[in-house]
Amino acid sequence: MTAATGHHFARPGNRFWPVLHLSGFTPRLMKPAEQRELLSYGLGITNVVARATARADELSAEEYVEGGRLLTAKVARLRPGWLAVVGVGAYRSAFGDRTAQVGPQERTFGDTRVWVLPNPSGLNAHWTAATMAAEFARLRDAASV
Repeated sequence: MTAATGHHFARPGNRFWPVLHLSGFTPRLMKPAEQRELLSYGLGITNVVARATARADELSAEEYVEGGRLLTAKVARLRPGWLAVVGVGAYRSAFGDRTAQVGPQERTFGDTRVWVLPNPSGLNAHWTAATMAAEFARLRDAASV
């Protein structure tokens, strides 16, 4: 669906947009087609790997490593306060950190701090919308300090 629409987390039922709102990052529930409005809230959105797939396990280790390299360069250029990576598996693969867990990371990219968030895919069912929103809110609180 993301590939077809050109919008992140566009599949109906993906919990990203509701969780982003429930966590307090956005004042209202946004639609994937409104993703550019995130900039007005001081947020950006990008991919670790640019190729859209139905499941994360369809991406190769090489794609993740290359995506991590490109994302590192983007962070160095844009210098955000925080980099949030959605999906612990994506973070581990892209940045070679097999022990990473959801939450703040010790690694930084220059002055950019890093937080790993749970993947909002329905395949990640052990995270409910409420528990994901609480984790997203932890990042929001840390970023507002």
